[in-house]
Amino acid sequence: MEKAAYFIGQSLAFLDAVEQASRAAELNRPVLIVGERGTGKELIAERLHRLSPRWGEPLIIMNCAALPETLIEAELFGHEQGAFTGAARARAGRFEEADGGTLFLDELGTLSMAAQERLLRVVEYGEVTRIGASRPKMVDVRIIAATNDDLPLAAQTGRFRADLLDRLSFEVITLPPLRVRDGDVAVLADHFGRRMAAELGWEQWPGFAPASIAELDAHQWPGNVRELRNVVERAIYRWDDPARPVSRIIFDPFASPWKPAALQMAAHPPEAQSPPATPPPEQVSDLRATVDAHEAAIVRAALERYRYNQRATAKGLGLSYDQLRHCMKKHRLAVS
Repeated sequence: MEKAAYFIGQSLAFLDAVEQASRAAELNRPVLIVGERGTGKELIAERLHRLSPRWGEPLIIMNCAALPETLIEAELFGHEQGAFTGAARARAGRFEEADGGTLFLDELGTLSMAAQERLLRVVEYGEVTRIGASRPKMVDVRIIAATNDDLPLAAQTGRFRADLLDRLSFEVITLPPLRVRDGDVAVLADHFGRRMAAELGWEQWPGFAPASIAELDAHQWPGNVRELRNVVERAIYRWDDPARPVSRIIFDPFASPWKPAALQMAAHPPEAQSPPATPPPEQVSDLRATVDAHEAAIVRAALERYRYNQRATAKGLGLSYDQLRHCMKKHRLAVS
């Protein structure tokens, strides 16, 4: 996607995030960008760098999720020749490459605890030690990180170092998802539509029909701007009359009446049927005991129907997993 598209919008939520990035750019402090996929986290990182005093120095971008855990530390911090099998020559890491400039760490939440510990030392002391080296090197790097994880929760549960999170979150810019950016869907759709129409050689851009704009506005956009572009371009590509406004939107390109049966079943599994209720007895002498026996019989029958798969049983009964476990303990049914 052309980068400028991410900075098209008129909603207050979008403009506030862009303004926040512009203010934070001037300070030589770490910034954490939080947002769903497709919201433009890398573009905000570039804005932070280009508007900073470091704009003439390197901006190094690294996706922490793109490499296996065994290579992350070597990629970040570099290694000396012979430091490990395959290290035929010494290699500078991303921190050394970004010296004087900015290092953007995308998908920060995927870093291992070992890599987090070494990253913390760089943040605190500005020292990088290559794998296999005996002495550290000093680097001057501004760190910008991005994630779509709940890092405060990850810190609470021990999956992310709380001290590292504290140091990287001098400023936190949370990018709004497209579904809350009032009015921006239509603006972006028109932008992408004009570009696609020109690419297809249309003499003019007829726009979208009002009903199509309403469809686009109503969609939840889990893929945000990236998904919107794909949907808009697909709609125009499949439209056969450039003289009329586009009035057919295809959100799911995999939808087809000829989809293989196995894929149909995987996408739309048959809903589990609740077990039939046991008819109540004609005479009741002890209501509580009767209700308990009734409940136990229903739970037991459901467990048998779902082959003692407790999560499937809970779903079939309309219970949470914990509620089912409570019932099983209450009635002394098998609990594993």
